[in-house]
Amino acid sequence: MDYLIVSIISYLMGSIPFGLILTQLFLNKDIRNIGSGNIGATNALRTGNKIIGYSTLILDIVKAIIPVIFVKNNYPDLIYIASLCAFLGHVFPIWLKFKGGKGVATYVGILFSINLMLGIIFALIWGIVFLIFRYSSLSSIISSISIPIYILITDQISNTIFFSIMFILIFFTHRENIKRLKNKEESKTKIY
Repeated sequence: MDYLIVSIISYLMGSIPFGLILTQLFLNKDIRNIGSGNIGATNALRTGNKIIGYSTLILDIVKAIIPVIFVKNNYPDLIYIASLCAFLGHVFPIWLKFKGGKGVATYVGILFSINLMLGIIFALIWGIVFLIFRYSSLSSIISSISIPIYILITDQISNTIFFSIMFILIFFTHRENIKRLKNKEESKTKIY
């Protein structure tokens, strides 16, 4: 029963579409009709309103932190279930016909909740790659693969499967970006 409750609550928390809510509330626009049509923070920045973009980023991180930290403290055996369900809620929200964001900000919240060092490594690699190439998608993909690699190097093999699955999911959500990167058609991202 705990397994089911944790799964449902984590999924529902993750499925809150903050990018959509904020753009409709403050700009009276539907984010799905802007830029890539994605509900995540990168596309929220394309509204031209940095406050909405960064608020979306923070809230998409926090919506993962809340259930994962709660589960970590109360049902530690279910932490990976809570993490995966929060992520899947963001990527496949029931409220939006299962068409959500790419999950990177939510994954950042998961990483910081599970292990502070993992969150720091992800953020540092994301920042370095972004400073060099200016592609949010490329930064997300490279920093995502860095986590299972780091875990393998530090001999935490028992955690490798979960973080490898998370990388595969993020790779999947970025499949269109990968095509555009290969064809040199991907848009560079302005974050300031």
